[in-house]
Amino acid sequence: MTTTAFASEIHEVGDALEANELYQRNGWTDGLPVVPPTEAAVARFLAAASLDAASVIGIEPVRRRAITAEKVAIAAVMAGCLPEYLPVIVAIMKAMCRPEYALHGSTASTGGSAPFIVVNGPIRLALGMNATHNVLANASRANATIGRSVRLILLNVLGGIPGQLDRSTLGHPGKFTFCIAEDEEDSPWLPLSAERGVAAGISAVTVLQVESPHQIMNEWTHDPREILDTYAAAMRANLLTYSIWEGNYAIVIPRQHREIFAAAKWSKQNIREYVFETARVKRSEWRTVGKAAVAGRKDEDKVYRALRSPDDLLVIAAGGPAGGFGAILPPWYGNKSLAVTEPIAG
Repeated sequence: MTTTAFASEIHEVGDALEANELYQRNGWTDGLPVVPPTEAAVARFLAAASLDAASVIGIEPVRRRAITAEKVAIAAVMAGCLPEYLPVIVAIMKAMCRPEYALHGSTASTGGSAPFIVVNGPIRLALGMNATHNVLANASRANATIGRSVRLILLNVLGGIPGQLDRSTLGHPGKFTFCIAEDEEDSPWLPLSAERGVAAGISAVTVLQVESPHQIMNEWTHDPREILDTYAAAMRANLLTYSIWEGNYAIVIPRQHREIFAAAKWSKQNIREYVFETARVKRSEWRTVGKAAVAGRKDEDKVYRALRSPDDLLVIAAGGPAGGFGAILPPWYGNKSLAVTEPIAG
């Protein structure tokens, strides 16, 4: 049974246009229009998830700010979600409040990372989430609005305002929304959540702080090692041009490359082990990218890996059916922020 006694301030406006202007003036939005979060709408969202308004979904570990169900529902309404999306957003916020995720540091950093969200399990299909064409961009209301609701929570509940708490030098478009579903139906592999300990048939989210994605292409081979050499080359480039610290990388593998791996009977674990061995650089290589000033400060032959172990690599089956493309998603700051997987209640 849910209650609808709200703690948030109520603002009286003439219409939806006036509500949007109010939100824009006060900096309560990401710059895009919002759906006005009326009391009736917020109550409907809470009821859909069987949540009381005052229920605490999570507490940001550094500044100890509580995130209540009311605030999560308000953000979901604003973002354009449907009520049935709310359990996914609740699971995301629970995961992001885990200490290993480093929510405060990744939000406040000049590095400009964004929460990357992967949804697994039956709820993907129930909500009509996209896992194929244009998967990292616009193709599904659920993908777009679930990810956007997280940004609005960071903005309005945790104070992640650009130029204030959010000190991103550049940021990237994933800071509007960055949420996908895994293509479980057309994949030869275990889903990401199952690999990370969630029982089969249970819906779950995995969240990871990432920098902007780097798209790769290799259409000239059917050797899985050569395909992975291209992914690993992009990871090595990130080690040299952005951050040399090892941690959780993610790679998104569309169907054309997945078919090559399936034909060779390569599992996700085979992929992780190969990339672990190949995604590495020597400190001396910094000289090739304009960082000679730091290359020689220590042992120039020291080897830096992208991953602490093969298990650091998140392998995700997603993307359209045609084209020899894929993507790597680098971590925000090595192992300072780690991926977290959380089952979705209900």
